[in-house]
Amino acid sequence: MSQEPTSSAHPPLPPTSEEDTLSRLRLLRSRRVGIATYWRLMAEHGSARAALDALPDVARVAGIEDYAPCPVEAARAEMAAARSAGAHLLAHGDPLYPADLATLPDAPPLLWLRGRAALLRRPMLALVGARNASSLGLRMARRLAADLSEAGWIVVSGLARGIDAHAHEAALTGGTIAVAAGGVDVVYPPENADLTARIARDGLILSEQPPGLAPQGRHFPARNRIVAGLSRAVLVVEAAARSGSLITARAGLDAGREVMAVPGHPFDARAGGCNLLIRDGAILVRGARDVLDIIGRIAPSTSALPKPSNAPPEPRESPSDAVSVHILNRLGAAPLAEDQLLRDLGLPAAQVSQALVDLELSGQVARQPGGLLARHGPANGAG
Repeated sequence: MSQEPTSSAHPPLPPTSEEDTLSRLRLLRSRRVGIATYWRLMAEHGSARAALDALPDVARVAGIEDYAPCPVEAARAEMAAARSAGAHLLAHGDPLYPADLATLPDAPPLLWLRGRAALLRRPMLALVGARNASSLGLRMARRLAADLSEAGWIVVSGLARGIDAHAHEAALTGGTIAVAAGGVDVVYPPENADLTARIARDGLILSEQPPGLAPQGRHFPARNRIVAGLSRAVLVVEAAARSGSLITARAGLDAGREVMAVPGHPFDARAGGCNLLIRDGAILVRGARDVLDIIGRIAPSTSALPKPSNAPPEPRESPSDAVSVHILNRLGAAPLAEDQLLRDLGLPAAQVSQALVDLELSGQVARQPGGLLARHGPANGAG
């Protein structure tokens, strides 16, 4: 049951009750239900409860007999484990769910959060790189992360050893988000135990995997798409020609993000991936100023990062009608890459991303695989 997702003019609203949340978790954890199938079932049936009821028939049509969805006891056990770990659930459609991440065609329906969820309201930038990084690469990562954090950016990385760990460490005071390949309560790799504890206290750890799950090989590319999806840009510091960091960079390109790389010596295999990215059009980075020239400087505001509370999150502001009009004027029935739309409009990426979300919700714009956008309805109706 892994069909392509069906576009919906009205994506699901956030859960309205604990039972609704439980049903969504059961649907997502049901056998053979991946993210694409989850979104298709939600679009076709309107609710997780209705999709769960329909699953056995859907499986039977696909040639699977005696199919049973995820038991309610299993979902309750996952939620109990998350509570024990100090984690809480964030659903797609919630006002706190990052708008940039929501634009991905395979956006996670549910995320477990552990730490300062308010960091998700701040602008984010991914900084990733090699696990077996050189001393020079580690120093570069620390300097970039510290300077970008001081400029107001939340540094996102994958909590791996090497570049990732040093980036998190340097940005922890200003704010850092770690996207875990396993559960938010699982320490991986083991040498990052102290760093993981400090990020859970002063930063934010998030994951789409169940609490307690040890990461497996297939989880890392999925983790990398979230790192890129959260971020306005992806910055790579040391990466081999075939590495997870390049998977993150490609995910960033697919999502219409800026991709940047620090160059290295041609004889150093750890720099091969970065040099290839630059050869193929990535922005060459010598320091934080090169990054900030592209993405801008945000006034630091650590006071705007309160510790978690029971207060409901503030709703996102709606984009101006003018931005939506500009987008609709540029789009037609033929799909257009989002990064090309951004270049054509010449508007801040944050404004365009927010307007696109609202246009998708209203059914005026459809998002297709590969980061492509198309307009619903006549192309001359934007005024």
